[in-house]
Amino acid sequence: MEMPIVSLVVGFVVVFFLGIRIIRPTERGLIERLGRYRAFAEPGFHWIIPIIDRMYKVNTTEQMVDAEPQEIITNDNLNARVDAVVYFRVLPNEESVKRSQYNVDNYRLQVVSLARTTLRNIIGTLTLKSANSERGKINAELHHTLSQETADWGIQIIRTELKEIDPPKDVQETMNKVVKAENEKIAAIDYATAAETAADGAKRAKIKEAEGIKQSKILEAEGTAEAIRLVNEAANKYFTGNAQLLKKLEVTEASLKNNSKIVVPTGTELVNVVGDMAGVMPFHK
Repeated sequence: MEMPIVSLVVGFVVVFFLGIRIIRPTERGLIERLGRYRAFAEPGFHWIIPIIDRMYKVNTTEQMVDAEPQEIITNDNLNARVDAVVYFRVLPNEESVKRSQYNVDNYRLQVVSLARTTLRNIIGTLTLKSANSERGKINAELHHTLSQETADWGIQIIRTELKEIDPPKDVQETMNKVVKAENEKIAAIDYATAAETAADGAKRAKIKEAEGIKQSKILEAEGTAEAIRLVNEAANKYFTGNAQLLKKLEVTEASLKNNSKIVVPTGTELVNVVGDMAGVMPFHK
């Protein structure tokens, strides 16, 4: 009797431990019994009947898949190497977890395939130049399309990012040359503008300097003219009358030296001159 009981207890313990399942906070579980959905498992301890029950764990954290590089023909018939990544997560509610397992076969693989197809459709309508300059638009359109197509998969497309859009090597070299030439052109224009500005500044400085010299000469000439005018006024006022008087005196002196008799009418200016020289007042009758 003891052996069957012990065997039964041991078997019970083994079955109990075989049926233990632990769900982490980053997971959710689906419990099936004989192939049919039975219950939803939240994080924590769970026990299932071994062999009869089966639990599928689903990761509900944010995940990333690489769409893998592929060659895409652009609208201008160039082969571009395109790669992108997609970030998504399975929503943690029961309905979404069930959809991720029952509505799609391997949602990670399906997201990659859908992203590659969508990228071919989007970039195929763009030129290589516009595809490189409109990465934000491509990301937005890719995100919108994936969100719509996966709405019934129980997942949420968080964001999409283009990793690269690389043209063929020869095209890339040509583009680099064009960019280099454009940069050199801009640099030449900037240099010419700076040189023109410097020349204009030097020209303005020369004009200012010439105007200053001109103004200085004008002021100098005006000063000289004013001085000459003042000298002329002084000469006219003082020198002309004295010169006439001096001449009269010289004539008078020469006459007196030769004992010449000169009849000078009374009241003439010469009488006044002689009188002034001799200190004699003129005599009037």
